[in-house]
Amino acid sequence: MAYIELRNVSKSFGVGKNRTQVLSNINLEIEEGEFVAIVGFTGSGKTTLINLISGLMMPDEGEVLFKGKPVTGPSHERGVIFQNYSLLPWLNVGNNVGMAVKEAFKKMLRRDRNKRVKEYVDMVNLLPAINKLPKELSGGMRQRVSVTRALSMSPEVILMDEPLSALDALTRGNLQQEILKIWNKDKKTALLITNDVDEGILMADRIIPLKPGPKATLGPEYKINLERPRDKTALNHNEEYKKLRNGIIEYLIQIGEQRSSTKKNTYVLPNIKPRIKPMPFQRISFK
Repeated sequence: MAYIELRNVSKSFGVGKNRTQVLSNINLEIEEGEFVAIVGFTGSGKTTLINLISGLMMPDEGEVLFKGKPVTGPSHERGVIFQNYSLLPWLNVGNNVGMAVKEAFKKMLRRDRNKRVKEYVDMVNLLPAINKLPKELSGGMRQRVSVTRALSMSPEVILMDEPLSALDALTRGNLQQEILKIWNKDKKTALLITNDVDEGILMADRIIPLKPGPKATLGPEYKINLERPRDKTALNHNEEYKKLRNGIIEYLIQIGEQRSSTKKNTYVLPNIKPRIKPMPFQRISFK
């Protein structure tokens, strides 16, 4: 039995003529302790997919299973790191993280919760800003708080919806390593949504492309047989990495071209005529 399983899952939005099927017949199995990355184009339905697994949305058809049981709503067992910050603006950094810790560890003593909050805030180098409100932080700092909040709950599954896309390269690289360190320590099941093939190869065991929507489906999976820990610099000289990377990118280019060739956009311009008003006469005197 797979740890996470999607069986013939479909999801649509809108009603009547405006109804669009975003995902169609999605089948996916993720084993316990596995790290899977879903890559695809913007607007292909990646966020919808992760919202279905997290329980924030329900499928129109099919079912989502977690440890063999249907997902019926959100749970701290499945921690989500969102693409946006999703921070409570009236709480400072420490309290944003602390609220999540309190929810996940209801019986933990206050001093132990506070210690845990500080440890995780320090992990992303935000301890000097622990008493600051979100409005006092940069976008990258807010995203680091969002990452910290999800990881501090020690979820059984880490669901990541392009969580590092808004960060600078240095911070992004550091958080990639921190997430991998936490994953490697407890071998938590992880699903990463990304449009960065290199990020997927660095972090995951498998990469699965999501074909562009509407009616998006999963493409062929690519197994990543590269030893851990993986070093970005060393990977650039690894022939297996080059072959894998080129194969995934070529596939994405191919399905991107197919979408462009089949997609027809027709724009009807409104019949608008300019309304010309005579300019009022203005007397100008020169002195």
